Amino acid sequence: MTSTHHDQTTGSTFTALTRQVHDLGLMRRRYAYYWTRLVGAVVAMAGWVLIVVCIGDSWWQLAPAAVLAVLMTQIAFLGHDAAHRQMFRSGRLNDWVSLVVANLLVGISYGWWQSKHTRHHGNPNKVGYDPDIAPGVLAFTPEQARRSHRPLVRWLVAHQGWYFFPLLLLEGLSLHWEGIHRVAGRRRVERRWVELAFLTTRLAGLPVLLLLVMSPAKVVAVLAVQLALFGLYMGLSFAPNHIGMPLVAPGLKLDFLNRQVLMSRNISGGRWMSVLLGGLNHQTEHHLFPSMARPHLRRVQPLVVAYCAAEGVRYTQTTLWTAYGSVISHFNAVGLKDNDPFLCPLVASRRAVTVTDAT
Repeated sequence: MTSTHHDQTTGSTFTALTRQVHDLGLMRRRYAYYWTRLVGAVVAMAGWVLIVVCIGDSWWQLAPAAVLAVLMTQIAFLGHDAAHRQMFRSGRLNDWVSLVVANLLVGISYGWWQSKHTRHHGNPNKVGYDPDIAPGVLAFTPEQARRSHRPLVRWLVAHQGWYFFPLLLLEGLSLHWEGIHRVAGRRRVERRWVELAFLTTRLAGLPVLLLLVMSPAKVVAVLAVQLALFGLYMGLSFAPNHIGMPLVAPGLKLDFLNRQVLMSRNISGGRWMSVLLGGLNHQTEHHLFPSMARPHLRRVQPLVVAYCAAEGVRYTQTTLWTAYGSVISHFNAVGLKDNDPFLCPLVASRRAVTVTDAT
């Protein structure tokens, strides 16, 4: 068990790291970076509409549908940054940018996502606290895997790792439904009518636009391709961050450093990977400094690696393909109930720092 003295020392040294990060200007806003991308997102959307209108009633519309899926995911990354107060000093301005980006452009409820994501950041991979590992279609823990005694369900759970990625093709539809369900529900919703108006405009507006330029059959095909690829891209971007990393038992309390670092996985690959994953490849740095602007994450990484080494806290970074392999292995192992995912973080924190394929 880590001593109280060690926890206090860790907190003190992390305060020193935070001070160093501020002194280096790594917490300053990147207004030009974000304004360029926000304006670029609007221009890209307008350009996409123009292309669709010009192509007209043709099966070539499936190509822009795939492009829209990528564009929606990249815009969603901007909503993620704004929700974390990375863009502007004003919390109100960040909120409104998130509302416009998430609800109006992407079709996801900002309020639903913010509530869910805030709880995740507070207790990543902690059973009963992190909504990202709550029981659902997939089992994240052996206890969840034992929920059903029906043979077919047990077989599916035992092999769940192999259908996890195909299942992501439905994630886009799920994200839209969660937004509608939240805004239309009875629970108190801040800015309910704003969210409802934006979601309605986005989710009804796209089919209407498509129906104006192509036949209903092609509209269905375009929407199916766009939703499937959007969900797949979103899932492929978020899955490597924590799935397959240690789970935290409900009663285990960890200090901030261990709680955020031990459960997070970075993805190597440099700037191109940052573009592909919207900065989520620097997951450890993001969890330690959630309001840090995306461009600064790669610059703070060497400081975080050195700090974790000095504190004896394991820092994990792998290639994207290795991370996907870990995701599959984790789900299948949990489904077979042949391993214990609750690797004690307090033991893991004493291990040597592991950095594979450093950027």
